[in-house]
Amino acid sequence: MDIKQLTDRINQFVTDKGWYAADSIFPQTPRNIAISVAVEAAELLEHFQFSELPSDIGELAGELADVANYLFQLAYLLDIDLEQAILAKLEQNYGRTWQ
Repeated sequence: MDIKQLTDRINQFVTDKGWYAADSIFPQTPRNIAISVAVEAAELLEHFQFSELPSDIGELAGELADVANYLFQLAYLLDIDLEQAILAKLEQNYGRTWQ
């Protein structure tokens, strides 16, 4: 499955849940989805609080999936080709140095 197919599956789920509907109690606006990315990313940290390794890798995998789902959805909503954005950023980073 490629990024586009995965994004389509995510959008189908959101549609099936009714979250793209105009009267949804969970409006799927870019702002709301960006906030959701940050919230879910913060939840990753809970798995490392007071520990170098997560105690439950399955739960951590679920949190990673939540972050990815929201990232894919945000890219879709803003018409960003996430695959191309990632490749461009990798290329840019090859030319950078960190100190």
